Amino acid sequence: MLREATAMNVRQNLGELLNGVQYRRDNIVITKAGKPVAALVDMATFERMRRKNDGEFEKLWAKFSKGFEDLSEAEVEELVNTEVKAVRSDMQAEQQSEQDKPVP
Repeated sequence: MLREATAMNVRQNLGELLNGVQYRRDNIVITKAGKPVAALVDMATFERMRRKNDGEFEKLWAKFSKGFEDLSEAEVEELVNTEVKAVRSDMQAEQQSEQDKPVP
């Protein structure tokens, strides 16, 4: 779950916030004067981010974008919008299915 905490709150409740990150996989955005300045994330997320910074993301993006070289920007945008709608529809159907399940 994405949470937000002020720097003061982090100083006062660091142990509790760390437990949330470690055990519940919370991601905490730390703010100062209402602006995001840092984040607390679990180690698995941090490692993924670090690997991306090592050029892995750029390599994957280059491979991915080659598949769309022959399409115009408008065509790519249309494809993306279509897929986003499909995923949202699937998510809504899944949520509805969960709500329709009988409570034991």
